[in-house]
Amino acid sequence: MTTKSRTPLLSVVVVGESPHTDELVQWLDVNARAEHVHSVDEALNLVRHRAIDLVILPSSSLLPKSGEPSIEQTSAILLAMDSPGCVTDRFGQIEWSNEQFQKLPLEARTRASDFCIETAKGAGCEIDDESSAKKARVRHAHFRLSGDLHFDATATPIARGDGSASHVALVLRDMTFTGRMQDKLEAIDQAGRELLSLDAEQFSRLDPQERLSLIEQKLLRFTRDLLNFDHFEIRVLDRATNKLEVVLASAHTDCAELDVRAEADRNGISGYVAVKGRSYICPDVMRDARYLKGVDGAKSSLTVPMFLHDRVIGVANFESTTLAAFNEDDRQFAEIFCRYVALALHFLQLLANERQTTTCRVAKGMMGEITGSLNDISTEIESLVEDYIGHDDLRHRLRAVSDHVQKIRESAQEMASERPGVISARSTPSKRGDPVLDGRRILLADDEEIIRETVRDVLTGYGVEVSAVSDGEAAIELIRTTPSFDLVLSDIKMPLKSGYEVFAAAKQVNPATPVILTTGFGYDPNHSIIRARREGLSAVLFKPFKVDQLLTEIRTALKTVTTV
Repeated sequence: MTTKSRTPLLSVVVVGESPHTDELVQWLDVNARAEHVHSVDEALNLVRHRAIDLVILPSSSLLPKSGEPSIEQTSAILLAMDSPGCVTDRFGQIEWSNEQFQKLPLEARTRASDFCIETAKGAGCEIDDESSAKKARVRHAHFRLSGDLHFDATATPIARGDGSASHVALVLRDMTFTGRMQDKLEAIDQAGRELLSLDAEQFSRLDPQERLSLIEQKLLRFTRDLLNFDHFEIRVLDRATNKLEVVLASAHTDCAELDVRAEADRNGISGYVAVKGRSYICPDVMRDARYLKGVDGAKSSLTVPMFLHDRVIGVANFESTTLAAFNEDDRQFAEIFCRYVALALHFLQLLANERQTTTCRVAKGMMGEITGSLNDISTEIESLVEDYIGHDDLRHRLRAVSDHVQKIRESAQEMASERPGVISARSTPSKRGDPVLDGRRILLADDEEIIRETVRDVLTGYGVEVSAVSDGEAAIELIRTTPSFDLVLSDIKMPLKSGYEVFAAAKQVNPATPVILTTGFGYDPNHSIIRARREGLSAVLFKPFKVDQLLTEIRTALKTVTTV
């Protein structure tokens, strides 16, 4: 015969006298070890010396003389059974404490005793009269101790039957985890504020890449010190192409070279998060079909969407070489922090485009004001031309005025247009001699047709022979088969091969060949500009750039080579 094991019986103490006390004890005694005592003091004595699971007592046993129920007092004693708790006299001397309380550090027990003294004084425990008992109030406090420990304390003066209050019951709740989380949230909030405390005057002296490097340094420090993440990668959504372009990264990642789009399928976890707008914890990258290889040795990842005004503008991806390194708390912290990152990137982009945007707005406003007047002038001139038939000289002069009006209209329209590549390209001169540019051979590589055409038109106007290609692979092929280019002008982000690879190929064939890289705001995967600058890059042009800027950088680069 098999004997079933029995669960140990609960040990219950029933306090006080009532018409149903005996019945309650008999009922409990069937399934528990029930014991009847007559007072709270007896119950506390039992709890002090034996393992008691439950104390049942009528609220009347804790009533002050006034007869009003003291619910807080009852709750305090009951809570003491499960949480660290104690009962002290009015001088803070501990007369009873449970096992949880006894295991607390000395600092915690001392703070608890001091708090009981404060509570006793606040309740008027020094005076044993009815008015003192009425002053008894529950007090709450938060203890922050060394070792980053946190406790919430609830102290309640205990009223005797005669109305006096000479003891204090105290219950502690361990809030260490919650406190640490709150501290971390506050630290993240402070870090976010620092991230956004950008000095406008300082930033006005930096080019976009230098601005981006500055924010990258801050991000690297914050992610390591606050979030405890070693590897991160931030992609910004280009809505024109639906691509997620890498703008910041803590280290080289293979994903930076991938064409990742904001699509749920076949675009990795980043593409999925950008579409869904929800964070994604990947505890094991080897078991997740969505994961695209990133940091070498990565075993888990966390990807969160970056929101700006409730709109996804990109994603932040964090990776770890430890399995299941990220939990829900990490997700929450990363989401909060990335809202600051989104604001910082947005602010930097506004700074980078501030002058152009302001110029466009002013020009558009001006166009609205003068268009009507320009049209009236053109109409009046045409009328005068018809009226002065036979006066060829006057008609010629009127035609010249009409041409000037048309040029004014075109210039205003050019200023008001927000072209992505080259500004003021229509000022391209007719072919003229230039001792620095005339007869030079320049390789131009850019995947945007409008930029290739515009730059080629500008340079050929100065006597430059331009070979233009639309991808990095074609550029490298020309460099290797036609090693006589005086300068290479290449975009960083191109199909097949990157601008850095074009730069490296040009320097391999001829280290003296000057190379100028161009880029849109922020799109510099794998720190191409930083690496190229260390290896002899002549200049960087940030789109949209002006024709004068382009010509100045090309002339400077060519003169440097000539001088050397």
